[in-house]
Amino acid sequence: MEIIFDLKITFLGTGTSQGIPIIGSNHPVCLSENLKDKRLRVSVLLNCDDLTLLIDCGPDFRQQLLRTDCDKIDAILFTHEHSDHTAGLDDLRPFYFRQGKIPVYTHRRVIRQLKKRFGYIFKKENKYPGVLTLDVNIIENSSFFINDIKIIPIEVFHHKLPVFGFRIRQFAYITDAKTVSEEEIKKLYGLEVLVVNALRHETHLSHFNLEEALNFISCVKPKKAYLTHISHHLGFHETIEKTLPENVFLAYDELEITI
Repeated sequence: MEIIFDLKITFLGTGTSQGIPIIGSNHPVCLSENLKDKRLRVSVLLNCDDLTLLIDCGPDFRQQLLRTDCDKIDAILFTHEHSDHTAGLDDLRPFYFRQGKIPVYTHRRVIRQLKKRFGYIFKKENKYPGVLTLDVNIIENSSFFINDIKIIPIEVFHHKLPVFGFRIRQFAYITDAKTVSEEEIKKLYGLEVLVVNALRHETHLSHFNLEEALNFISCVKPKKAYLTHISHHLGFHETIEKTLPENVFLAYDELEITI
C-alpha cells in the first residue's frame, strides 16, 4: 500500500498576465480594497514530503517569495514559456547561491525560448560570476520522478500552444488551458484537488472562461476545485464565490491548502 504524506499548496499568485489591479485601470475590481481582489501573476509553491517544488516563476516572483518563509526550492516545473510564467527566472539567484544549480523541468521548446530571453544564464563560456545556473531536464508528455515524487504531465492547449499541467498524487494544477483531450482528462480522475484557470465570463480564444472551467471540473469530478489565472473581468472575489458549486472555490494570493 502506498504511504501518502501531506502535500501543502501555496498560491503565490492567481491573476492573469497583467495582474490585478491593472496599471492605470479604473475598473471597479481594480479599485477594490479587498486583498482577495489583488492578484499577482500565477504560480504555486508545493511542499511534498521534504521537497519544495515551484510551478512557474513569473515577473512577481521576488515579491511573492518575500511573503513566504520559503528558504529552498528543489526544482521548478515550467508549464510554458509565456512571460507571465517565466519572467522572474533571474530572481532565483538567492536560491542558487545557497544551493547550487537549480533543477528545471520543462518542454524542450520552453528552454529554447528561455535561451533567447536569458542568454546570459545559459552561456557555456565566459559566464559572468554570480549568474544563475540551471540544471535543465527536458520532459515530454510522460511521467517522471523528482526524488521519489512522481510527476505526471497533463498536456492542454492554450489556443494552439501545448502547455503542461502537472499531477502530483491526488493534486493537479492546470493553467492557460482552452482545450484538453479525452486521453489527458483520464489522467485527472480520482483527484482530491484540481486547480484550473478561469479567466472571465466571456469566451476567450486561449483560456477557459468560467462556464468552460466549471464544465471541465464536472467532467473530472475532483473532490474540490480552485480557480486561478483570473482577470478583473470575472468580477469581485466575494460576489463570484457565492455563485460557485459547493466544491468549487476562487483561489486567492497567499491561500494555503493541505491535502
